[in-house]
Amino acid sequence: MEKVLSGIRSTGQLHLGNYFGALRNFVKLQHEKECYFFIANVHALTTHNDPVQLRESVKSVLTEYIACGLDPDVAAIYIQSDLPETYELYTLLNMLAYKGELEKTVSFKEKARKSPNNVNAGLLTYPVLMAADILIHRAHKVPVGKDQEQHLEMARNFAQRFNHRYEEDFFPEPFAFNFGDELVKVPGLDGNGKMGKSEGVNNAIFLRDDDQTIQKKVMKAKTDGGPQSENSEKPEEIKNLFTLLNLVSNTDTVQFFEDKWNDCGIRYGDLKKQLAQDMINFVTPIREKIVDLEQNDALLQKIARRVLKKPVQVLM
Repeated sequence: MEKVLSGIRSTGQLHLGNYFGALRNFVKLQHEKECYFFIANVHALTTHNDPVQLRESVKSVLTEYIACGLDPDVAAIYIQSDLPETYELYTLLNMLAYKGELEKTVSFKEKARKSPNNVNAGLLTYPVLMAADILIHRAHKVPVGKDQEQHLEMARNFAQRFNHRYEEDFFPEPFAFNFGDELVKVPGLDGNGKMGKSEGVNNAIFLRDDDQTIQKKVMKAKTDGGPQSENSEKPEEIKNLFTLLNLVSNTDTVQFFEDKWNDCGIRYGDLKKQLAQDMINFVTPIREKIVDLEQNDALLQKIARRVLKKPVQVLM
């Protein structure tokens, strides 16, 4: 059976970008493949190193995993730091990674630009640790968002180099996986870029956001002066709103606003109100499960303390 692995950094609350970029696939795959889903608390240390906040974030992500439909009786759900063999492989793979290629990764350049005083070695070798997370289980598929494609390519390169140097075909080459035709990139509400925690609280719709918060965020989303001619191309900020609409609304609603755009009759206020309501309808049942789970600390502790279903093979 094919093995699937993925994880999300414990750097705060999860949002719709996490859900549609990864979690939705996690839930589907757990019944079809041998799945390993982890909370990436070691990865989080590259940018978030407050121990109290980190512990709270780990609990938060675990709660949200279960609320979104991950079943600990079906898939292996674990905390990254609880699997020390990963660090052993990380050390070995670092011997196969080169400074030049690591410095060229988009994620490293972006984080170095945003936080020039925190360009640590862990940030530089982030793709190597990610590769170790995947290869330690000999995973075949990794359900991630489009922004992680470069890291998956590097993981394949490291697998090839290890196999060539030490033992042929020891590691299978992992590939990004999505149920659709393309990997999903969920845009933020600020008109450009992806939805993310680091882009500001108004850029993302979090799975814990209440109705009023969602409505306020969506109504503040960036728009323009409207189409100037029929069937014109949408500018980036309007494309983003339609992308979000396609994720949470039914096809009739999407088509209605597409027609309004094409005949220059669109009213952005109506579009935003509909988008906000559909986001509320989508998020509410997840949020309610999160609230219930947080009251059951014993259950969360039990899930967190479970060992992996199968022992990890030590490499050397």
